[in-house]
Amino acid sequence: MQVPDAPAATRVPAATVNAALDAVRNGSADAAMVPIENSVEGGVTATLDAIAGGDELRIVREVLVPISFVLVARPGIRLGDVRRVSTHGHAWAQCRLWMDANIPAAEYVPGSSTAAAAVGLLDPDCHYDAAVCAPLVAQERPGLPVLAENIGDNPGAVTRFVLVSRPGRLPERTGADKTTVVVPLPEDRPGALMEILDQFAARGVNLSRIESRPTGQYLGHYFFSIDADGHVADQRVADALAGLHRISPATRFLGSYPRADRHPVEVQAHTSDAAFAAARAWVGSILDAESVQAESGYCASPTA
Repeated sequence: MQVPDAPAATRVPAATVNAALDAVRNGSADAAMVPIENSVEGGVTATLDAIAGGDELRIVREVLVPISFVLVARPGIRLGDVRRVSTHGHAWAQCRLWMDANIPAAEYVPGSSTAAAAVGLLDPDCHYDAAVCAPLVAQERPGLPVLAENIGDNPGAVTRFVLVSRPGRLPERTGADKTTVVVPLPEDRPGALMEILDQFAARGVNLSRIESRPTGQYLGHYFFSIDADGHVADQRVADALAGLHRISPATRFLGSYPRADRHPVEVQAHTSDAAFAAARAWVGSILDAESVQAESGYCASPTA
């Protein structure tokens, strides 16, 4: 994938999401473009889990990529000969109806990625017959004949990719931004999730995505991966994050960055930066007035 605003960047393939993010963490890559959400299958768990732990990383950009799939095979294999198909789990889930209708007896072989599954067909010892991948992968591998095109069950499927780098300067606020955080559930009790959500609701911050993932520590221990509309430089978002940190000090900030659709965030008047500034000024005026009265020693008392 071509990285926006970095056409001269050298692209280095990685076998897995973890491998791509590890390359960023250890400094062998400046950034990694990884999938985080699919319009059909939801969150990409490998990415959600990988960026929630380990050395901190920052999301600096997002890209929405329309998804289409083709079925490629080893030379000499016809559609009727296909018995085993490999691809990534998300791709398989988006082609199940086509598979059931056209090669119902085919067995699914999990692959680390769609590209890896396709390239694997070139190995003489490959143990499957075909692979589901993007058309571009097939174009770049002329030794892989295409048996079928447009095999996705949902022609409008889109995958959201994020560009992840090491912590540094935040992208500038644009007014059409998104903020991603990871919030561990502080304790498993009634109302714990509501307390987290209230931090956003009370400040007029809309959530475009919230997903729970197990921490792996023990059964019933979860963290929440959240996308909120707005930038951390927005007072309503900053105030919500401060509230989250009070509730769950292990909250991890993953970045504020421009929305791919450039759709401006709608802000209600009472949650605007101006409203927050006016509210702080009002409280400040009360404290200042009380301080002046205390210093003057003035005290009103009823007469006898």
